[in-house]
Amino acid sequence: MKVLILAGGFGTRISEESHLRPKPMIEIGEMPILWHIMKIYSHYGFNDFIILAGYKQHIIKEWLANYFLHTSDITFDFSNDKQEMIVHQKHAEPWKVTVVDTGLNTMTGGRVKRAKQYIGDEPFMLTYGDAVGNINIPELLEFHEKQGKIGTLSVYNFGQDKGVLEVGKHGRVEAFREKSDIDGDLINIGFMVFEPQIFEYIDGDETTLEKEPLNKLVELCELNAYLHKGFWQCMDTIREKEKLERLWASESCPWKEWE
Repeated sequence: MKVLILAGGFGTRISEESHLRPKPMIEIGEMPILWHIMKIYSHYGFNDFIILAGYKQHIIKEWLANYFLHTSDITFDFSNDKQEMIVHQKHAEPWKVTVVDTGLNTMTGGRVKRAKQYIGDEPFMLTYGDAVGNINIPELLEFHEKQGKIGTLSVYNFGQDKGVLEVGKHGRVEAFREKSDIDGDLINIGFMVFEPQIFEYIDGDETTLEKEPLNKLVELCELNAYLHKGFWQCMDTIREKEKLERLWASESCPWKEWE
């Protein structure tokens, strides 16, 4: 099954980094967050990727083209006019990666639609290029297949980070308590699965996946939510990037489940 990764946005909320490179190429532990996402899927045996690129898409292509240079020891021998490059301990992932230039201003649904020719008439997975988590991919797929719907979203409860007031009738405060995981709203965290029928609900480049197509699936009772109870974190701000950096450097990085 193919894995699509949305990697074409401008990343304006983390412009300190994204003015130089696309957001999925911002590094966590000296490797792009895109690499971390691909490693999550690869851990479970999913190695066929389609990168839905746009803004500064050439940087993603150049990084993949030179991947072995980033992960191997290299000798550059210029002696005696050799001009030779020797790769030592070459390491390559078992990946097949298609990078699709889906346009600079194309919306998320339009980006997915532009990749249809590479997907074929088969189910596919889709996620965002700016978040990691210890998602159990086989469990997610099993859930999707059992429900028999067109789409499945992974959802997550971020909880509440402030004290909580319980307010009753006429505005009377009935209780003040500490935060609890039950106080947060469920959010879509990506790690989605779709049947090919999803393309019928995407008109073109101006279509935002999270609006018309998903709302139509809701109306048709064709969208389910898989509740993820483990770790998940997006990287929208420098503060969140620094948090991910600290976790990656720790002895128990929660999304690093590969060797």
